[in-house]
Amino acid sequence: MARSFHDFRTVVSLYLFPISFMKSVNTVTLLGNVTNTPELKKLTEGQTVCTFGLATNRVWKDSKGEKQSLPEFHNLVAWNKLGELCAEYVKKGKPLFVKGHLKTGTWKNEQGTTMHRTEVVMEDMVLLGAKEAPEAAEEESTVDEEIVVA
Repeated sequence: MARSFHDFRTVVSLYLFPISFMKSVNTVTLLGNVTNTPELKKLTEGQTVCTFGLATNRVWKDSKGEKQSLPEFHNLVAWNKLGELCAEYVKKGKPLFVKGHLKTGTWKNEQGTTMHRTEVVMEDMVLLGAKEAPEAAEEESTVDEEIVVA
């Protein structure tokens, strides 16, 4: 009796590539500019969450050899300590390197339409660009000293 293609597919999937060994990857690496001031919220469960945007640019040459550019805007979310660091140090317009993973939320709006929002859940970041001017740093440390003494 001849074996069908379906039998062969079953053998290949069950014995050569068992489902328990199938891998997937959900990793995001971005290098871009912060598009808005980070917003820090404290949740009732005691967690903190910081949200802000990041813009990246995809650059390529078209069939005529002309440079093309297309911006992409990303929604970033940082939780707890990383979120607190983002709220304190990440500034609008500054370059930022981010590593994380994608998470898509789904909900129904007031009209009953199903909505989706994909966010990059941050796992790590590197602040890029020039440091603030020394005068600004001195002013901040003076203010911190005054707050500590008072």
